[in-house]
Amino acid sequence: MFKDSISVPTFKAAVPGKERSSGKQVTLLKAYRFMCQAAEMAAIYEANRNICKYVHSTSRGHEAIQIAAGLQLSPWDYASPYYRDDSMLLAMGFTPYELMLQLLAKRDDPASGGRSYYSHPSSLDPEKPCIPHQSSATGMQVIPATGMAQGIRYLEKIGATSLRTGPKGEAPVVLCSLGDGSVTEGEVSEAWQSAVLWELPVIYLVQDNEWGISASAKETRVMDAYEYAAGFKGLERMRVDGSNFEECFHAMGAAIGYVRQERKPILVHACVPLLGHHTSGVRKEWYRTEEDLALHAEKDPKPLLRQRLLEIGVADKDLVAIESDTPKYISLEFDRAKEASDPAVDTVADHVFAPATVTAEKGNRSPSNGNKVMMVDAALHAVEEILQQFPEAIFFGQDVGRRLGGVFREAATLAEKFGDDRVYNTAIQEAYIVGSTAGLSAVGVKPIVEIQFADYIYPGFNQLVTEISKSCYLSNGKFPVQTLIRVPIGAYGGGGPYHSGSVESTLLTVKGIKVVYPSNAADMKGLMKAAFLDPNPVVMLEHKGLYWSKVPGTQGAITVEPDADYVLPLGKGRIVQPAHPRDVKKGDTLCVITYGMGVYWAQAAAASFPGQVEIIDLRSLFPLDEELVFSTVKKHGKVLVLTEEQLNNSFAQALAGRIQRTCFKSLDAPVFTLGALDLPAVPINTILENAMLPNPEKVAAAMKELLAY
Repeated sequence: MFKDSISVPTFKAAVPGKERSSGKQVTLLKAYRFMCQAAEMAAIYEANRNICKYVHSTSRGHEAIQIAAGLQLSPWDYASPYYRDDSMLLAMGFTPYELMLQLLAKRDDPASGGRSYYSHPSSLDPEKPCIPHQSSATGMQVIPATGMAQGIRYLEKIGATSLRTGPKGEAPVVLCSLGDGSVTEGEVSEAWQSAVLWELPVIYLVQDNEWGISASAKETRVMDAYEYAAGFKGLERMRVDGSNFEECFHAMGAAIGYVRQERKPILVHACVPLLGHHTSGVRKEWYRTEEDLALHAEKDPKPLLRQRLLEIGVADKDLVAIESDTPKYISLEFDRAKEASDPAVDTVADHVFAPATVTAEKGNRSPSNGNKVMMVDAALHAVEEILQQFPEAIFFGQDVGRRLGGVFREAATLAEKFGDDRVYNTAIQEAYIVGSTAGLSAVGVKPIVEIQFADYIYPGFNQLVTEISKSCYLSNGKFPVQTLIRVPIGAYGGGGPYHSGSVESTLLTVKGIKVVYPSNAADMKGLMKAAFLDPNPVVMLEHKGLYWSKVPGTQGAITVEPDADYVLPLGKGRIVQPAHPRDVKKGDTLCVITYGMGVYWAQAAAASFPGQVEIIDLRSLFPLDEELVFSTVKKHGKVLVLTEEQLNNSFAQALAGRIQRTCFKSLDAPVFTLGALDLPAVPINTILENAMLPNPEKVAAAMKELLAY
């Protein structure tokens, strides 16, 4: 299983008469105590199902490998446990009471403040391994965990003082725990590819109980994780009997030592029994036979460890004492947890976001000696200035590396200037590109990543929704994800159905992320700086048709380049074109609320109605400048919400509804909306493309109709 370079630690042989004080005995007794605690916790939860009403899983059957891992991780390490890992958490130093607070969703639950499930930890306790927030860990956690290792690797290369290390400079490792059923997830493959490609210091601990809820291994896979891992060249691997604590302890010690020293990934495949229910809500008796349950019971690690303790000379009375004391201790802790306070209702909306860093526009937007730049160059210069100022910043994605510098040349020369460790290509792995930023952020790296076209962001949505957007909220504010995700977007010039789509409405259904959409070079630079500095996840939508202002009528996107210190806070719209006060007084005006390419369609159309049209560029779709929107609508009484997206069920329609509700008494006409035709995709033929999209003529027709009210 191992290459010769891996040394497997061994216990000293037992010495008669001295066994009681040996390190082996102490370790095994400690493990047995944790096993007894885990078993008693599972039993008391089962006996109190009316109280333990929130869905939960326990580690019964998995205790040996979990405790072996938890005991040997160090406080400077990182861990990504999964939903069955309560024994691992006990071995790391979490108390039964702390775990029970999460089980019962109590206010003082140290992981989530009563917001997440049992055994869904997050911890910044300096005495324990760092555990960032993660989801229910059915394979999705492997990408963020690998991102942590990616971040550690980068911080090591630059000699960052922020890197967590041991008292003697010991390097950190990442432990990623998962069930074997989740290994069939495609995202696991993306993570493993990245781990072996970049030689990342991560241990993948796969606990294989041969069940995926009610689906058996025989009906869901042709190979187990150990066999599957053989296809990933460079991923070291080992098998272990997950019921045998000594074997597990040796194996985890070897794996941790290998990764700590060699800085390469390894997979540990532990075969374990499943003694409890899948979850409290999916009962084992519903789908497992008596024969299967009996077979698994034979591999119960707790009695096996008890027998081993007797064999090495531990007195039976000492084990009986542990077995007698543990139920009393667990019962008292459970009673304490039951009486603990529930979360206060007024905290329900706390920690959706960490406080924004940039709250006011600062710096010189239009320096007198500045040069005019296109949007694509403003973005390039913004990233270059960020990389110059922040050594912990990196930029990666498809084709942004040295050879091409981005398919739009939006990253041109960056790799040459900052090196391949900071600006580099990835495989076609949108899930990894997006999800790894959660792990990178957790270790202190500040990632900027790019999805090549908006149409291809969907493989990354699982990570965006499940991991990134929920991290700050479900960790009770401990782990906001600082990431800037760049997404070229929009249609022009026959880009076709997979390079022209608009995705803002889909993005805006995700709570816990911010979305910005600049329409000119100055806003591009100011928003990009603010988005990078924001401690929360920000998606920046960048219209391809505005990058070089090649579309007729978009020369306004070219502006004087702001100074390097210019920042534009998210959530602040801008009046691009005011209506004439004379026409406003006459009540013969309207306002257009838009963004992106819509700004230029509106400006072109407004030329037919001199003084009668006020145009608002939202610039930021969430947070939204509601104050500017509503005050402008009330000022004019007539409003057109303009978007490039297909209109039905869009952000534009939702905004129109909010305007209708808030500004109803000030409206002189229905709220008008205009967007693309409700087609499944943007056709490649430019005649059809133009027929689908808004344009100045369509906007002018809507303006004329609206002004006629």
